[in-house]
Amino acid sequence: MEADVKARYEARAKIIKAMSHPTRLFIVDELSRGERCVCDLTKMVGDDVSTISKHLSILKGAGIVADEKRGNQVFYSLRAPCVTNFFSCVESVLRKNATEHARLVG
Repeated sequence: MEADVKARYEARAKIIKAMSHPTRLFIVDELSRGERCVCDLTKMVGDDVSTISKHLSILKGAGIVADEKRGNQVFYSLRAPCVTNFFSCVESVLRKNATEHARLVG
């Protein structure tokens, strides 16, 4: 594999890896509905601020979310809303897996 091709796949893997946690998937899904402050996400998820901040830091590091400080609060938004298209693909795989499983069991 050529270096530029490998670098492209590594960049893709970084984005997918950043989303590979249930809480981060939830955060991305919530941000698809509009920007949220850390305090709102903390209440929605039910974890402490430091845990949510860590998840947001990972998403930001992968370029999935952007932040904006306003006064004492930080608001997050999706940098590329198309990332939610990935959810449709995942749901399609889940349906196919369920169908296959049902066929094998039934």
